[in-house]
Amino acid sequence: MAKKTASAAKAAVPAKATESAEKAAPAKRAASAKKAAPAKKAAPAKTAVPARTAAPAKTVPAKDATAKSAAAKTAPKKATAKKATAKKATAKKAAAGRAAAEKPVAAWKPESRTALVRRARRIDRELAEVYPYAHPELDFENPFQLLVATVLSAQTTDLRVNQTTPTLFAKYPTPEELAEANPEEVEEILRPCGFFRAKTKSVIGLSKGLVESFGGEVPGRLEDLVKLPGVGRKTAFVVLGNAFGRPGITVDTHFQRLVRRWRWTEETEPDKIEAAVGALFPKSEWTDLSHHVIWHGRRMCHARKPACGVCPIAPLCPAYGEGETDPEKAKKLLKYEKGGFPGQRLKPPQAYLDAGGRPAPPLGAVSGT
Repeated sequence: MAKKTASAAKAAVPAKATESAEKAAPAKRAASAKKAAPAKKAAPAKTAVPARTAAPAKTVPAKDATAKSAAAKTAPKKATAKKATAKKATAKKAAAGRAAAEKPVAAWKPESRTALVRRARRIDRELAEVYPYAHPELDFENPFQLLVATVLSAQTTDLRVNQTTPTLFAKYPTPEELAEANPEEVEEILRPCGFFRAKTKSVIGLSKGLVESFGGEVPGRLEDLVKLPGVGRKTAFVVLGNAFGRPGITVDTHFQRLVRRWRWTEETEPDKIEAAVGALFPKSEWTDLSHHVIWHGRRMCHARKPACGVCPIAPLCPAYGEGETDPEKAKKLLKYEKGGFPGQRLKPPQAYLDAGGRPAPPLGAVSGT
């Protein structure tokens, strides 16, 4: 009985253990399930949940910021591109203007002698209509004053001479008095004209020549005038044409420049220019021709910036386009009465005043008053 009881006890132990194990199994499985549950829930945390929540912050605001920064970067580029386009357009217009201005020059063809004579005379007729009041722009009352004033006009303007000679002639009105003048006193008077020492020597010398060789009178012949100190062919023709009414061509710097610009001659020496141009016109027209050409050179057809845009002889000029061709800009280049400014003479002819010209101011006065 005791053995049966012990074996029964032993058998009961495993049964209890099994029973407890079976009871514990669901608990273990529950515990395992509880432990496994967080693992299963953590899985989504490893996925794109944060990425999804962060995505909106990277998308819309990021695109806006990128667009703004891109716009900020492209704006200067667009402005630069517009400026570049504008510059190109301006350059094209300028090039087109230059091409248009240069076209007449390039298209100018060699002409026959007859065609040259006709064109030259037509230019002179056109200029005569523009400057009907053209005259020598040196103030003078007699041949002696014109001779002295012309000698003084070298390397300076007629205006400066006209502002200086009133004092000179007031003190030395005749060749005899100027021939006996104190050189230092004459130099002081002529100082505003420039090269006053050389000019003083010339005017005193020619005065002595007039007194000694011509009885104090200005001769009316070319060969006699050129014998006087400081008197060349240009000066002689000014005196002959304007004081004695004897035709002559005055080849000064303006005349030389324009007749070459107009292709009247290719000569460069004054004597040869005088002969070449003189052959294109009747002798009776030489003096007035000189005035027309010189006036046009001083007022419109300047050396550096000719006012081509308002020039009355533009269709006849082979050099059209060397200067300003825009009419409004060209008007600003006009001088003296054409530009609304005083002329060069203090005592101009009445015809000049009637045409709207104004007398030049005396030395020391404010110009334009």
